[in-house]
Amino acid sequence: MNELPLLSALVAVPLIGAVIVASIRRENADAARWTALGVSGAVALLTALVALGFDYSAGAPWLQFTESYTWIDAWDLNLSWGIDGIALLLVILTAGLTPIAMLAAWRDLDSVKRSVPAFFALILALEAAMLATFLASNVLLFYFFFEAMLVPMYFLIGSYGTGQKKQYAAVKFFLYNLLGGLLMLVAVIALWVDNGGVFDWQTLVDADPMAAGTLQNWLFLGFFLAFAIKAPFFPFHTWLPDAGGAAPAAAAALLVGVMDKIGTFAILRYCIPLFPDATKTFAPWVIGMSVIGVLYAAFVAIGQTDLKRLVAYTSIAHFGFIGIGIFAFTQEAATGAVLYMFNHGLATGLLFMVVGFLTIRRGSAQIADYGGAAKTLPLLAGIFLFAGLASLSLPGTAPFISEFLVLLGAFNGTFGGNEPVAVLATLGIILAAAYVIWMYQRTMQGTRNPVLDEMPGMKRDLTVREKALVAPLVIAILVFGFYPQPLIDAAQPAVDNTLLFISGSTEDLPAAEGVTNE
Repeated sequence: MNELPLLSALVAVPLIGAVIVASIRRENADAARWTALGVSGAVALLTALVALGFDYSAGAPWLQFTESYTWIDAWDLNLSWGIDGIALLLVILTAGLTPIAMLAAWRDLDSVKRSVPAFFALILALEAAMLATFLASNVLLFYFFFEAMLVPMYFLIGSYGTGQKKQYAAVKFFLYNLLGGLLMLVAVIALWVDNGGVFDWQTLVDADPMAAGTLQNWLFLGFFLAFAIKAPFFPFHTWLPDAGGAAPAAAAALLVGVMDKIGTFAILRYCIPLFPDATKTFAPWVIGMSVIGVLYAAFVAIGQTDLKRLVAYTSIAHFGFIGIGIFAFTQEAATGAVLYMFNHGLATGLLFMVVGFLTIRRGSAQIADYGGAAKTLPLLAGIFLFAGLASLSLPGTAPFISEFLVLLGAFNGTFGGNEPVAVLATLGIILAAAYVIWMYQRTMQGTRNPVLDEMPGMKRDLTVREKALVAPLVIAILVFGFYPQPLIDAAQPAVDNTLLFISGSTEDLPAAEGVTNE
């Protein structure tokens, strides 16, 4: 199976599908919907084939299913693909959330004078770009798709979003991330010059480590700042509440469920292996930022009056935990950080979709416009509470093992133990319980808002379609909550390989897998 160009197909299928769907006439909205869903289903099938053929053993090659197609040989510009266990989890997350997001928006555009084919084409283009960033094994190829994904998300927020500030949110999202990408571009070019004209990730990783010093520090910062903005880490987070609050529910689920994971994934894939000494130099600062981010975002979430913005701030707090996990430089913490990326995508994706169901029914995301909604929406209220509890890492849900491993690893961190870091981060969990319970109490419990009785949508509990959408996410959160071993088995070899660059034991790296295509 490794001889098949599965990774190329994973990128090409949604990209070609986006072109086909975009060419469908506006009045043929159902044809566009079904075509897009079929394409995303094909991507999910290809992902299943990759997962089944993946070698999960400790001695397996770091990158598997490798492919490389020469484009401009003189400048080492190749279409090169490869996948490790960390990328595999995020590819599975992307391939699983995309069709769910499509179905969540299945009829939401009927009352909006916007093109349905264009919307679903943008979703497919976004899926292709996100998959490409996880699969690229050429630094310049990664950069291209890292920037390209901004375009479909910009239009999804600006053209299909809600609220009076949707254009502002779209522009802010685009400019923040574009600025980070430009910093990275300068670093990519400098890296290419310093390494004799090489963009290939495997070649860069196999080469002698770059000398510690000023150049490595500056290159690290160029990459890291781009990734910190994308994640987003505190204090580079301010675009997310605006974008998440304005984006349609389907786009918000992909934005917070998948796209922001690209930042933390890229730190593991690029910053640590390429700039290990600089990574260690800046680690205390990043951990400090992460702890502040956990506490700051939790406090701000408590004061939010808009459901979407509240959920966005919970995501920022979660990325603080991921940052602590990555830069603690222990196997437990780093594995927990990777699991956090996957499990956070499940929980927050579910939470954003349920919030979307609510706001479509009520026509408002303001918490004050609800109150007592559980009386007529008991099932929706139950799923809303479940998603909220999962997002604060309740034992028995998938995010719990992630948070536990991060805190466990933080206590034994590289810097002689990070007990204060772990203790402060634990306070964020207490604050998370406060804002989740407060959010649920204000919307679903308490005195019923009499306006809700005048709105037919607020008397209609989850439909069959909505039940079908939330069911796989609920099941996944529960299954991986009680049995996370498959996630650990997938992530740990790649985590161990990455941490070898911190310990300086890169001679223990597994041999590279042969490229299947030239």
